Amino acid sequence: MAGIAIGLGIRALRGGAVVVGVAREGGPPRVVLSSFLPTFAEDDRLSLEPYIVAAEMPRGPAGEASPEAKEAVRQGRERQDQLAANGLSEIIQALRNSGFEPRVAGLLVNRAGWITDLLAHSLSAPEHPIIVEGLAVRDALRFALGRVGLRMMELDEKSLPERASQELRMTPAELDSRLKTLGAGAGRPWRKEQKLASLAAWVALAAEAVSPPLGAP
Repeated sequence: MAGIAIGLGIRALRGGAVVVGVAREGGPPRVVLSSFLPTFAEDDRLSLEPYIVAAEMPRGPAGEASPEAKEAVRQGRERQDQLAANGLSEIIQALRNSGFEPRVAGLLVNRAGWITDLLAHSLSAPEHPIIVEGLAVRDALRFALGRVGLRMMELDEKSLPERASQELRMTPAELDSRLKTLGAGAGRPWRKEQKLASLAAWVALAAEAVSPPLGAP
């Protein structure tokens, strides 16, 4: 018997991501999961901040990344991918064991898609490595979603409230009130990150309801 369909909203942070699961069974949405998915291992700095580690290493004659720095990033990113995939798989299995079936994930993104070489960008200014770490976590989440085979929607964080208002046919005030109500049932913490992730899950689930199945003509 199929479980209750839910959407997952995912918002990357340093060291992992907020994951919120939202179900909508013909009525108001409800939160069935509010958790944190780590993309680093305890006492493993490479998996926590590979680009910061690389930025601290000696560079080549022209200021470029050394082979050692590139290898550090490769190892760190590989660990992040595996930790994200393993953690997401565990979350999905736990949801299924509780009678829920994730159908789609809304991954929150920003407008930094123009950065194609994360290591080079992290070395170009002192303030860049911390920004790049967040982008790396997002890439690890993309890897994890692909590994578990979950349909993914990338949702721009800045424009999400406006998009949600239009697609869910609710005013911004109504949306804000509903998000507060969702938080009351989700428990703490229920900060901006959880609210955005729940909204991403809600929008993705609504879009999934009117989308054709994967592979449909």
